[in-house]
Parts: sequence; C-alpha cells; structure tokens
Amino acid sequence: MLGEVLTAVVTPFRADGSVDLEAFSRLCTHLVDTGSDGVVVAGTTGEAPTLADDERLSLFAAAVESVGDRATVVAGTGTYSTAHSVHLTGQAHELGVDAFLVVTPYYSKPPVRGIVEHFRAIAAATDRPIVVYNIPQRVVVNLEPEALALLAEIPNVTAVKQATADPGQARRILAETELALYAGNDDLLLPFLELGAAGGILVYTHVVGRQVRELVTRFREGDVAGARALDAELRPVIDALAVTTNPIPVKAALALLGHDVGGLRLPLVEATDEEKAVVREALERVGVLTVANA
Repeated sequence: MLGEVLTAVVTPFRADGSVDLEAFSRLCTHLVDTGSDGVVVAGTTGEAPTLADDERLSLFAAAVESVGDRATVVAGTGTYSTAHSVHLTGQAHELGVDAFLVVTPYYSKPPVRGIVEHFRAIAAATDRPIVVYNIPQRVVVNLEPEALALLAEIPNVTAVKQATADPGQARRILAETELALYAGNDDLLLPFLELGAAGGILVYTHVVGRQVRELVTRFREGDVAGARALDAELRPVIDALAVTTNPIPVKAALALLGHDVGGLRLPLVEATDEEKAVVREALERVGVLTVANA
C-alpha cells in the first residue's frame, strides 16, 4: 500500500530557472505534515518533460532524504522511450524510492502489445511497485480494462492512476484486475473511493491537504455524508485549479499561500492576472488564504 493520499508535487525553480532543491524539500515536508501519505515526484505536475535526467534524480534523492522515513516516494520515470524509462527506473531504484509512476508512452501511439512490452521492460529494472499512469487526455491512448488486465499480469505492476472520469471503466478495473485504483484527478477522489479505490494521486492537496485527509478519514470511518459535504466545500478549489493547465494554477496558489516555488519552464507560462484572481477567490472561499495570511 503506497498510501491513500499522495500528492503529485510541483518542481520549484529558482529565478534563473534551475531546480530549487531546498524549496522542494521544504514543500515535501509541508505536504506530509498536512496529510499526504506520500509524494509523487517528476510527474505531470512536476513538469517532468522539461527536466533533465540529473534534475529528476536529484529530486528523487531529495524526496527520499526529506520525507522518505515517514512517507512513500513515488518516482515518475516513464517517458515515451522504453530505454530511457528503464534507465531512469534503475537509477531511481538505487536512490531508494518506494515505487514508480510510469505514464502510457505518448506521441508514438504504440499498440497494446507494445505498451505491455514497454512496461515489462521497465518492471524488469526493479522489484518495487509500478503504478500505471493512464491519462488519455494528455497521451491520446486510453488504456482500456483489457489492456490494464494484461499489465496486471506483470508481478510488480500493482496500481493504476486513472485520470479519466469514466466510472464504468473504473468499475471494470476493480472487478477485472488486481490493480489498486488511484483517482488521477482531484474531482475523482470521492467518486472513486465510493467505487472501492485505494485513494488518489492529487494536486489540490498542495493547498487543502488537511481537508482532503479529513475527507478520506470520514469516508473510511463510514461517514459518507460527511465526506460528501467536505468534498462539496472543496469544489471551488478543484474548479479553480482547472482554470488553466496545471501546474500553472497550483503554482499560483502556492505563491499566494507563501510557498516559494518559483515560475515555470517553457512551454508553460505564468498564470494571467485573471487566472490568479480565480485562484485567489477560491482559496478565500474555503478559508485557507485567510488562515495563511493571519
């Protein structure tokens, strides 16, 4: 079990565009202190496609050092290149991460049999858990339950981060495979918990981590109505963090809350004043900005 609440952590940058490992370590500590069971490093929210290998590996090492004794560290090692993914996975394994997030290979649009062999090669580089990252809105290919069932036959492929809202597909994953199901979008956390998911790999936990932890606790203790009420309270944040492509809005939110995470790497750009206003209003509505500025 990797945990119930995992945060896909942003990558802080300095003014010169270099990775800020000190700010990253502080942020990881903050996330665990506010309810995250683990951090997912160098995923979509971490701007992985713009990170050099040495930057990814330094982030993995920093996460293990800062929170690895009390939280899980999941390393984003999947790319569109099998050889590159195998290399990153082997290197991250040596650094002591707990698991690996491997996205469906993008751009190339391989057939299912190619995707299975891609994951098989990566899995051979480690004996630790691999989480399949199914996000068709970014990689074009949707891993149907039949494909995930084939991936589940690989011994250390143990979970899926499902970032598509189709409840039928989620139900089939749970019914037809042994994979642990993780909500891959913030708005899917409660609906997926109600289906039987293990938890979520989330973004809004950067700013409402304690509330999300409480939501999961209420649900696990049988207070479904209370979990639904809290989910409704957090909807303004979920909606605001979808105002434009992440991590643009979540970095804006973190900056408003006093976390020094820097800017973004091109082709991502800073939030506009209008987008920042949407994020600010949502943070104020749920009370976290007032608390942070008190």
